[in-house]
Amino acid sequence: MIPAELIKKKRNNQKLEKDELSEFISGYVKGTVPEYQMAAMLMAIYFNSMDPDEIDSLVTVMLESGERMNFSQMDRYVADKHSTGGVGDKVSIILGPLLAAAGLAIPMITGRSLGHTGGTLDKLETIPGLKTNLDLSEFKRQVQDVGIAMISQTDEICPADRMMYALRDVTGTVESIPLICGSIMSKKIAEGIQGLVSDVKTGNGAFMKTKERARKLGAALQRIGESFQITTDIVYSSMDQPLGRYAGLWCEIQESVAGLHGKGPEDTMTITYELGSRLLMQAKLAKSRAAAVTLQKNLIQSGAAYEIFLEMVQAQGGDPKVFDKNQEHHKARFEQIILASSSGIIQKMDTYRIGLATVELGCGRKKASDLIDPTAGIEFYHKIGAEVSKGDTIIRYFNSHESRLTAASRLLMNTFKIGDEAVEHELIFQ
Repeated sequence: MIPAELIKKKRNNQKLEKDELSEFISGYVKGTVPEYQMAAMLMAIYFNSMDPDEIDSLVTVMLESGERMNFSQMDRYVADKHSTGGVGDKVSIILGPLLAAAGLAIPMITGRSLGHTGGTLDKLETIPGLKTNLDLSEFKRQVQDVGIAMISQTDEICPADRMMYALRDVTGTVESIPLICGSIMSKKIAEGIQGLVSDVKTGNGAFMKTKERARKLGAALQRIGESFQITTDIVYSSMDQPLGRYAGLWCEIQESVAGLHGKGPEDTMTITYELGSRLLMQAKLAKSRAAAVTLQKNLIQSGAAYEIFLEMVQAQGGDPKVFDKNQEHHKARFEQIILASSSGIIQKMDTYRIGLATVELGCGRKKASDLIDPTAGIEFYHKIGAEVSKGDTIIRYFNSHESRLTAASRLLMNTFKIGDEAVEHELIFQ
């Protein structure tokens, strides 16, 4: 194999065969294909895409680069949830324990921040002591004992994806449908799951900016899942505004805990219940969406879902006492606010710029080696459709690095528009 010839082949929009992808990707994992050549290949795929056969080959090659889990001995339905990424999306942290409390097994391999979107791992690691780098034996044992584990990608699971994921983040190739499919589905198939629900987001704060592209991605994910005998449901939701009241790190953990206590924001819980309903019906634990929503609400009201969350935290080395009342943790040193310059109704929000502002604040990374600031985040006092008066606080943003706060200010100015017309925000669509 001559790597440059394969890069040129894809650059010229020619089809790559499975053995060619296998040689190129395995060479990258072994270090014989340098990072700059993989970056060139990612960009060629970004511009020229891949046909279904190439995408299936990509998934298979990434899957075969590591080990696969097997939970066939469990008498629980083994499932997972995935989101294509958003701003303020903390649904996994609520939904995972909730489904485990319902009797499902949730072996969740999750990711870090990607581009302007937040990372579940980064949020979880703000919990004191919590480890996400469990080995596969620990991972499997915890899923069996607690019903859920939420971990980072291990060296054993899809090592090709782990390396390519970080490179995509810093080379501007995140939005590629083939690369998204390869990354998501190789990890999910490797988890040994029976069922999957994917939250495909669209709008100005999503990687898929239009409903048409969101549906194209959703169809591809569903086709791949079912070809690997995984029951796959797709939910389409809006990222034209941040999800929930907060976007950030520790502040999103706090909001997730509020959700597990039945006090979560309406939009966050609506998405949670919708995704959860799909998996509960797959598992034959509910016959209808209404019954599935009721079951989830009861598990939250009884405290069962929160107890599973605490068990998961403790099992992964975290300190559950940090969630006791009157505990202060990761308190930001600096904050600023943005006020409404006129009275009216919020017409729209620039979620993409808000996401970039979270990166500037310290919630994400501009390069793979960047450190994050667990205290950083943004609070949204009002969102689309809300009526505000001149001088009302619309956004509060905070962190512990004042220079980064100033950098975020430039992005957050003019991220919302106020007008006279009444508007509604469509959260979930077909």
